[in-house]
Amino acid sequence: MSGLLRPGAHRAAGVSDDAAVLAALLRVEVAWARVLVAAGAATDAEAAQVAEAAAGLEVDPAALAVAAEAAGNPVVPLVALLRAASRDAADAVHRGLTSQDVLDTALVLLARDAVVRLRFDLASAGDALAGLARAHRDDVAVARTLTQWAVPTTFGLRAAQWLAGVTDAVARLDGLAFPVQYGGAAGTRALLAELAGPSATAAAPAFAAALGLADTGLPWHTRRGAVTAIGDALTAATDALGVVAADVLLLGRPEIAEVREGAVAGRGGSSTMPHKQNPVLSVLVRAAALQAPGLAAQLHVAAAGAVDERPDGAWHAEWPVLARLLELAVTAGSQAAELAAGLQVDTAAMAARLDAASAAAALDVRGHVGEAGRFVDLAIARWEDARG
Repeated sequence: MSGLLRPGAHRAAGVSDDAAVLAALLRVEVAWARVLVAAGAATDAEAAQVAEAAAGLEVDPAALAVAAEAAGNPVVPLVALLRAASRDAADAVHRGLTSQDVLDTALVLLARDAVVRLRFDLASAGDALAGLARAHRDDVAVARTLTQWAVPTTFGLRAAQWLAGVTDAVARLDGLAFPVQYGGAAGTRALLAELAGPSATAAAPAFAAALGLADTGLPWHTRRGAVTAIGDALTAATDALGVVAADVLLLGRPEIAEVREGAVAGRGGSSTMPHKQNPVLSVLVRAAALQAPGLAAQLHVAAAGAVDERPDGAWHAEWPVLARLLELAVTAGSQAAELAAGLQVDTAAMAARLDAASAAAALDVRGHVGEAGRFVDLAIARWEDARG
């Protein structure tokens, strides 16, 4: 799909594009060939030849996509190409696996690597938000509830609440499991058991170890909790970033002007109004936050339809959704890190707003702000514990 309708997608290059998917699929096949050696079902020479063939394999993603229609997935035509390139080691390619094993494991690899990238950007965003919370710990601002002026708060507490959301999102990501998938044709692992006998039981742990993934013991062809957990954690991250973006968009309106995105040459312009400086990063992060929940929900819909021993369409429905969600979250994380680092805070505008609120409400909104300072300190401490 063209990036023209996905502004900022270049920030997620290599996360889930065709080249990344192909590389992950081939990585899985090579790892499996080495597992077969340990199980006594292939030789070292055969595994080395498969690895060499995979490294030199030239695949046209567009042609592979066309070929994928005949089997319903891209693994089948890719395996055919890899077997042909492996020559006399062809029997060591994909032996004992099924296409779902390969594609599920490849997508888990992509998800794990995407989470690493997202986690890095969340750390940057969190550090910037912690800095804002410290710097403005005692700067009083008017709070808003149900869109209307309420009682005093501090900008430090507002930033601390943003930070707390990022902290929670990081905890969700850190709690994820990234399991290898290995079940064979119908989840029984029958072929390798026939070929290797008792040593076949070591295949799944060895497969997981070769790829740096977890071995859950059981195949999960129709138990899609690993996938929905990844989707939920990614969405929790975009939720947290979306709150930051939405608040910045509100507080950055010219009639409020308490914050402003950092200026970057060439960013935020209008095609017809040269005087404008649009808060583009906030707009795009908010757009991501509005899209992600629907994608996560689609993963749950697919999980609920994963019937029999191998799903008939529900599994297929996951792939583009998960790929898009990975790209969306990584892109939003990168944009939010830049947004938080460059955010400009106007305390004079906050003071003016306090005066206006005080006059309008006939009360002293500069009064007591409760435990705002302690909450700021608590949020920062939680972040420092979670950041690692």
